[in-house]
Amino acid sequence: MHRRFRARELQNDRTLVVWLPPGCDGRRRQHPVVYFHDGQNIFDPKTAFFGNAWQAQRAAVELIRAGAIQPPIMVGIYNTGENRLHEYTPTRGAKNPSPDERSRGQLRAYARFVAEEVVPFIDARYPTVAAPAARALAGSSLGGLAALYGALWHPNVFGAAAAMSPSVWWDELAAVRFVASLRRRPPVRLWLDIGTAEPGWEKTRLLRDALVARGWRPSGDAADLRYVEVEGAGHHESAWAARIGEVLRWLFPA
Repeated sequence: MHRRFRARELQNDRTLVVWLPPGCDGRRRQHPVVYFHDGQNIFDPKTAFFGNAWQAQRAAVELIRAGAIQPPIMVGIYNTGENRLHEYTPTRGAKNPSPDERSRGQLRAYARFVAEEVVPFIDARYPTVAAPAARALAGSSLGGLAALYGALWHPNVFGAAAAMSPSVWWDELAAVRFVASLRRRPPVRLWLDIGTAEPGWEKTRLLRDALVARGWRPSGDAADLRYVEVEGAGHHESAWAARIGEVLRWLFPA
C-alpha cells in the first residue's frame, strides 16, 4: 500500500493499494495490470463502501488456479471523497441543484494523473508488462465513466477498459456525445455492462450503439466490445462484485 501518493496534476494526495498474484516474485514473469477507480472498494471490506468490497482478489485467485486468466497485478486508486464527483466527471454539471454538488469537470486532469503519474510509478516498482495491451482501466458508476474516457483519451497507455454500470445519464448523455464525436476509433477493447434494476439502465444501450457506430465490434473473431445486461442487478458494490470475475476473464484471458 502506498499512502499519501501525491497527485501533482491535481495537487492532492490519495492511497494506492497494490495486489500481487500468487507466485509474483519479480523474476520469472511479468504481469498485466488492472487499474481500478474507487480503489477502497475493490479488496478490503474495512475500507469499502458500507463494508461491501468487490473481493476482486478472490475472483482473480480462483481464475488463476483454473488457468482461465493471465495472472494480473491489480491496483486500486482510492478516490479522495470530497473530490470524487469533480475528478470522475468529464464535464461541468450538477448532480443535484445544490451548489455544493456542482462538478468542476476534472476528469481529463484525473485521467492524465493516472496515465502519466500512477502508471509509471507502478511500472517502476512492480514486474509489469509495460505495454498498452497489458494495461486496463476499470470502474463502476462515475468510475465507469472515468475508465471509459481515460482509456479512449490515452490509448497509448491503456489497451482496454471495463465500464461497469457507467453513469451514462451524466450531463444529458455526455458520454454518448463524446463517443459520437471521436474522429477515429482508438485501438481499445471495451467492456460495458448494466443491471436491469438500475434506474435509467436503458440509456446504456445508447452508449453501446454509439460505440458500434464508431467501429467497435461486439461479435465475430475481431470483437473488441463486450456488452452485458445483467437481469435484475442493481447499482451497488455487491452487484459489481458478482461480475468482477467475468470482467477479469474478458480483460486478460489465458
